[in-house]
Amino acid sequence: MKVGIFYNKKYFSNNKYYINKITDFLSHSGFESKIIESREDIADIDALIVLGGDGTILTVASKCAEQNIPIMGVNYGHMGFLAEFERDKLDGALELLASRNYKIQKRSMLKILCGDREFFALNDLVIQRSTCGNEFCNTINISAEIDGSMVDRFLADGIIVSTPTGSTAYSLAAGGSVLTPDIDAFILTPICAHSLHSRPIVYSDKSTLKLYPVETQTALNVVVDGVAIDSLKQFTEITVVKADRYVEFITADDSDFFNKLLFKLNKWSK
Repeated sequence: MKVGIFYNKKYFSNNKYYINKITDFLSHSGFESKIIESREDIADIDALIVLGGDGTILTVASKCAEQNIPIMGVNYGHMGFLAEFERDKLDGALELLASRNYKIQKRSMLKILCGDREFFALNDLVIQRSTCGNEFCNTINISAEIDGSMVDRFLADGIIVSTPTGSTAYSLAAGGSVLTPDIDAFILTPICAHSLHSRPIVYSDKSTLKLYPVETQTALNVVVDGVAIDSLKQFTEITVVKADRYVEFITADDSDFFNKLLFKLNKWSK
């Protein structure tokens, strides 16, 4: 078994103790190890240990999904909703990996079609107003359609399309509901809607969501998993469907979503 190690340089630039600890443990357990410097280096490994926060995991999630490589996340960031293990549980996480007595949890993804380009998101797609220079706008105005039926016209600062995994991220901060990872649904959440009837909408992940601009000259920022993809001034539609790939996470057999959620939310409120 060959295990990759990807870590946030911000947390380990001057201290490689944990990195060396992992490589030594893997070597003594009969595993090969490989330091992954960037998402482009992810290849020819059987699992990937990720040390960092949610942003670090999101950096590699889509690439791992593409190659069916499970992720073992260890939280060294602030919230770490995506990481199964906290940093003080590193020893137990490594022993679990070595024993191979772990579970694989599959997380659904969004497939986003924008013109002739496609993107994949583990957390969310965000379409938001531009706040830059001459392209500044106060709101966006977008129509949403699910399976050919008009859902709403959103006059807002933006909208979020989220997976169950992403429901505990930006969508939650914007007032969206928490979805458990096993629910076959996505959630459409407006950001600061200028209408009292605009509310988050949970819909089946078997459906096709289409987003149309009402005002085609307004500049819109498109963000996928926290990364700004483009600033669109003219587009006809953005289509969002469930991807045919999953992000796989290595978890303990006794992993409890609600205990983890309560722990993280209490941590967030401090």
